[in-house]
Amino acid sequence: MTHRMITATLALAGFFVALYLSLWKLGVVGSLACGTGGCEYVQTSSYAVVLGVPVAFYGVAGYLAILGVSLAGLQGSWADRREPTLALLALSGAGVAFSAYLTYIEAAVLHAWCRWCLVSAGIIAAIFVASLVGIRKAKGAGEFRSERQ
Repeated sequence: MTHRMITATLALAGFFVALYLSLWKLGVVGSLACGTGGCEYVQTSSYAVVLGVPVAFYGVAGYLAILGVSLAGLQGSWADRREPTLALLALSGAGVAFSAYLTYIEAAVLHAWCRWCLVSAGIIAAIFVASLVGIRKAKGAGEFRSERQ
């Protein structure tokens, strides 16, 4: 269950990063504290919106989903089950893939780096690693591996 506690903590941190970027996108926060100017360039690019929704909003929703699953997975009836960890692995895997795509866009297309985006990418990668560790240590993991072989 330690991996779920770590995941919940990381998801809360990621939520605040995504919330900050979302509030800036909505005009609630005046300027981004980035230091290089790359954040505003990245956040105002056409790549900062997917299907008409700002990327930061996806981050808020994704981190809230991960936080909810990890907290639910700490509750009595779910504590010894592997389903929450599998859900965390799936959610964070999707997040890692999306973050990898966005990081590629920053490097290869925009030639600019948003430090907040990089922090978020690091957080989601850490959540993914924690989920992988949780899968390995989950009760019944040996059975799970034998089913997949």
